Amino acid sequence: MFEDLALREAALESKAWPFEEARKLLARMERRGVDRNDILFETGYGPSGLPHIGTFGEVARTTMVRTAFRLLTGDQVPTRLLCFSDDMDGLRKVPDNVPNKEKMAAFIGKPLTRVPDPFSDEYESFAHHNNARLRAFLDRFDFEYEFASSTDYYTSGRFDEALMRMLEVYDQVMEIILPTLGPERRQTYSPFLPVCPRTGNVLQVPMVERDVKRGTIVYLDPETGGKTEVSVTGGHVKCQWKADWALRWFALGVDYEMAGKDLIDSVTLSSKVCKALGGPPPDGFNYELFLDENAQKISKSKGNGLTIDEWLRYASPESLQLFMYQGPRKAKRLFFDVIPKNVDEYLTFLGKYSEQELKEQLGNPVWHIHAGKPPVSDVPVTFGLLLNLVSASNAHDANVLWGFIGNYAGEVAPETHTVLAAMVDYAIQYFHDFVKPTKTYRAPTDVERAALEQLAETLRGLDRSSDAEAIQNAVYEVGKAHPFENLRDWFRAIYEVLLGQSQGPRFGSFIALYGIDETIALIEKGLAGELG
Repeated sequence: MFEDLALREAALESKAWPFEEARKLLARMERRGVDRNDILFETGYGPSGLPHIGTFGEVARTTMVRTAFRLLTGDQVPTRLLCFSDDMDGLRKVPDNVPNKEKMAAFIGKPLTRVPDPFSDEYESFAHHNNARLRAFLDRFDFEYEFASSTDYYTSGRFDEALMRMLEVYDQVMEIILPTLGPERRQTYSPFLPVCPRTGNVLQVPMVERDVKRGTIVYLDPETGGKTEVSVTGGHVKCQWKADWALRWFALGVDYEMAGKDLIDSVTLSSKVCKALGGPPPDGFNYELFLDENAQKISKSKGNGLTIDEWLRYASPESLQLFMYQGPRKAKRLFFDVIPKNVDEYLTFLGKYSEQELKEQLGNPVWHIHAGKPPVSDVPVTFGLLLNLVSASNAHDANVLWGFIGNYAGEVAPETHTVLAAMVDYAIQYFHDFVKPTKTYRAPTDVERAALEQLAETLRGLDRSSDAEAIQNAVYEVGKAHPFENLRDWFRAIYEVLLGQSQGPRFGSFIALYGIDETIALIEKGLAGELG
């Protein structure tokens, strides 16, 4: 895949964060030596609620690091990405965003793979439903990954050796974890959560006995008070999640896993447990959290923030990946109004790529979004312009928009410009769902009316083949001729009177796309109060 020596040399110097992370992995290999034949990347997911966009972001970002690592090694070191679902965890509460809550409430405490799917009878359990949803999302983006189920790994014996090791170093693990807990929690804590043979519930109970040679633990049944002995192997226990994280790293030899900023303390704790088990914890970094429209952390149980399906209803998969690429260590608001900006920024980065030097290309987000092979850009208009074109033309039909686009850009068609065709459909959908309901037209002031009348007159005198730059200059000159405090006030007046919004596109570009005569007619309607 990556055979160009100059490309690898440039990557060694690149300041793009995926390359910085990949170089950490190279240093890890040098410290440890090559003691097995691949590098394992992991992402974790808890299927106690529907998979949200943050889960997708972790897979997307990890994939970017993996691609960067493959370039640095010339693809000579095999890599794997394991998407691990913690689906043996007990159901602690019923999520807010599911149907049939009463039915689910009867299964509190049961492993998620034993909780019936509240949505339908299609899947074996709630966890199986959520796992399938996650895999469908990831497959839609063509991610190269392996899916792993906690239930499968525990019950099949994949973790047995590591669980026996956890039993051996039980005291060390307790010494690491207990100081981080409150007094009440310390009384009941154990790294092992037995699955009750009587009820099937995952129990949080203290251990009263353990036998390392036999590989068993004994706890007091919280309902009967009697002693119950279970094996730590074969799926009869699972580990508390911080111990479970360490168990996974140790058992599988995970080399790289990133986590949210809210898990910094957990990463530190699990790393200590992993070392106690006898293995090195993985490398990784802590990314900032996504926030909803009210600046609250998004949650899969609450269902706040955007879902992957919602983003992809209004914009391209590439725009979503750009959102994930940029500023991973900065908290970002994840709501519908960030979509247009990311669409246009993606197109800008893509348009610049072919003209950039090699070093700049490796720092361009599209290199990482497209695994080093960005497509050629064929989009002559921005998403913002399309949104305003829909607004001005009241278009419900893509064919109407294509008429304007054809007049502006020449020989373009849905069949030959598939990315643009998708953007047209996205723009119509986004406008009608989010822009149209919030549009508020206002009447112009006396100063604004005089300026708009002059703008219409100026446009009548322009050559109909004038380009966007010439039109923009004409708009500027009209604004300068009237007593606006600054030109921002002039353009705000244009947007609020003619488009019903406080911000808008570069107006010369909009006129070039919409048409000079059509814009004159729009101004006349705005002055007559016929747009509201």
